[in-house]
Amino acid sequence: MATLTIRGLDDNTRAQLRVRAARNGRSMEEEVRVILRASVSERQLPDGLGTRIHARFAALGGVELELPTREDKPRAAVFDQ
Repeated sequence: MATLTIRGLDDNTRAQLRVRAARNGRSMEEEVRVILRASVSERQLPDGLGTRIHARFAALGGVELELPTREDKPRAAVFDQ
């Protein structure tokens, strides 16, 4: 088992931690362990915005789009006016 020392913790944070621990019926040390466990075990978001959007709306189903065939070769844009 590892030991962790936290230096420079401000008095307000320490007081809030003490109150939170008391409210949950735990020691401050146990409360910190619970907070750290929850923090590192949170589900990681999928990489990329498109993947996150897909995951959010996947349950709603989707539509199949008919993509037109590309007959012309791509060409550079012309900005002359």
